[in-house]
Amino acid sequence: QVQLVESGGGLVQAGGSLRLSCAASGSIFSIYAMGWYRQGPGKQRELVARITSGDNANYADSVKGRFTISRANAKNTVSLYLQMNSLKPEDTAVYYCNAGWGAGRRDSWGQGTQVTVSS
Repeated sequence: QVQLVESGGGLVQAGGSLRLSCAASGSIFSIYAMGWYRQGPGKQRELVARITSGDNANYADSVKGRFTISRANAKNTVSLYLQMNSLKPEDTAVYYCNAGWGAGRRDSWGQGTQVTVSS
């Protein structure tokens, strides 16, 4: 099993910045990719950014040039980050950390962290 805990959400004005963090524990050796998803009010959950174990990253078109995903490995944990700059009101959503892991390509999700961007 892989457990994920997010932190770093909050309220920010348009044009501001926030950094989200996600700590992964458990079977971290089997993680092959991690990502950030978001779900805005009345919307479906969507991919924001994803990074593989080989550090290949891809982004949703709506966040390219503004958001940066990164990861850091330690002995017993993997940390995932999302640096969000030039935030817009349409970035308001609950942001979820995701990890793909295991031979069976299983998914783990964090509990979500709220990001609110005021205009």
